Amino acid sequence: MMKSTVRYLSDKEYESTNESGNRMKIDMRSAPEKSGHSPMELLLSAISACAAVDIVEILKKKRKTVEDLIISAEGDRNAEPPRYYTAVRLHFTLVSPDTDAETLKKVVALGVDKYCSVASSINKTTNISYTTEVLREKVGLNANS
Repeated sequence: MMKSTVRYLSDKEYESTNESGNRMKIDMRSAPEKSGHSPMELLLSAISACAAVDIVEILKKKRKTVEDLIISAEGDRNAEPPRYYTAVRLHFTLVSPDTDAETLKKVVALGVDKYCSVASSINKTTNISYTTEVLREKVGLNANS
């Protein structure tokens, strides 16, 4: 069993604490005033991170070099409450001198479709799709690419 606690801090601001005592700010303010993630942004991040963990492990087991892995996620939400994700699109960019595009495509399919608990938790109501690309070297990449 996993546990977390969310506490109200102030208007539109909350803090989540996990069992280890790690804290994360949750912020429901509009973009110009925002200083944390919204719950729905956290869900996109959770899908990306969940898949990434298994993808990196599988690539390492295949003795592939992982210099960087960037996952861009975007989601479409239901128009009426509850505003759940109807579609999530993930784009995986791997920087690796020795991984080919086909290997990455297969590994991402395993990571997202088979092993990712977060994706499995929402895939009954959400169409999750993904694309992949392999770069040989890290040139001009950042977390927002």
